Formats: sequence, C-alpha cells, structure tokens
Amino acid sequence: MDAITSSPLFGIILCVFTFEFGVWLQKKLKTPLCNPLLISIALIIAILQVFKIPLENFMAGGDVISLFLAPATAVLALSVYSQLDVLKKHFLPVVCGCLVGSIVSMVSAAGLCMAFGLDEALTAAMIPKSVTTPIAMEISRQHGGLVAVTVAAVIFTGILGAILSPVLIKIFRISHPVAQGVGIGTSSHAVGTTKAVELGEIQGAMSGISIGVSGIITVLLSLFLPA
Repeated sequence: MDAITSSPLFGIILCVFTFEFGVWLQKKLKTPLCNPLLISIALIIAILQVFKIPLENFMAGGDVISLFLAPATAVLALSVYSQLDVLKKHFLPVVCGCLVGSIVSMVSAAGLCMAFGLDEALTAAMIPKSVTTPIAMEISRQHGGLVAVTVAAVIFTGILGAILSPVLIKIFRISHPVAQGVGIGTSSHAVGTTKAVELGEIQGAMSGISIGVSGIITVLLSLFLPA
C-alpha cells in the first residue's frame, strides 16, 4: 500500500478524480454549495484519514498539481486582453475598487483576529487571505505568520467567494459586469474568478485583472505592517 501511495501518480490521480467527481456532482445537483474544489478537498482528507495514508505520500503528487497554480492564473491574462477596451474605459474605477477591497479585507481580518484574541502569528497569517496564494504566502512569511494557515485561509476565502458571490450579487443588485468582476476578483482571487468566468466574459476578465492589482496593492499595504 505504501509503495503505491508514495508514487507521485497517486496524488495526481487522486486530485484529478476527486475534482472531476466534484464537477459532476455540481452539474447534477446544480447548487453553488457543491463547489468542485471544496468537494475535492473534503474527499482527499477523508481518503487520507480512512486509509491512514501519510500526507507526505499524497504531497509527492500534490506538489506537482500545485505547480500549475501560477500558469493557470497567468492564463487569465487572455480574457483580460480580449476585454482591453473595457479595462481602459473603466481603469480608474477598477483600481479604486481593488484599493478599497484590499484595505477592507486586510483591516477586517486584523480586526476579527484582535476581537478573538488571536496571537501575532495567526493574525499575520490571516491578513493576506484575499490575494492569490503565492503572494499571500510571501506576505505571511515576511511578517512571521503561519504559512500553512495562510494557505488554508486563502483556499477557504476563494471557495466562500465562489459560493456566495452569485447570491450577494442578487441581494445587493449589482448589475454592472465590471463591478461584479472586480468585487469577486478582489475578495476571492483565482478560485472566485472561476465563478466570475461563468457569469460572463467581462466579469471573468475584470476579476482576472483584479487579482493582479489587488495583489500589488496588498503587498504595498503590507509594508506598513509590523515586521
């Protein structure tokens, strides 16, 4: 058993099959609660626990899947390029939206951590929760945060954004596609952007550009945090 699970193919196949099952289940039930990434994570954790498979064995293939994170994010540039005229027309609102969203995200995270009495390491780990994983990890690391907690917070934030964004758009009657995309990309990075792409091409493009802009803004704002 250990010889099988220690192979990188085990982690790769497990990731692919659990995610595909999540996609199938979402199409079958047609509910945003059945997010494929959330289902995949839950199934992988359950399988590792039930069969007593060491995390190190899974990560031999899981790390290979992680390598695709940056290229997958970069591919979003194609949708941004296709909507370049829209971006030029709404450049200032996009930047202002990303700025406000980044500030609110960081301040609210820090405020909640203080309210619940979390220590400095956990607070530093939670503050960059709304930016893409590579940026969030580096910000957390530089300020003494727990990187593993940061990764978990980023994933949870993205999944939550993907699930709740369509509902919140309806509740607050946000009809402009640019506003929808900027809101999703700023608050829930690449995972949320997958939902923005489903909403429309403009939403997907604006969400994609918001990932980069919000990431840059968050890095700059993090310079004012205590080291």
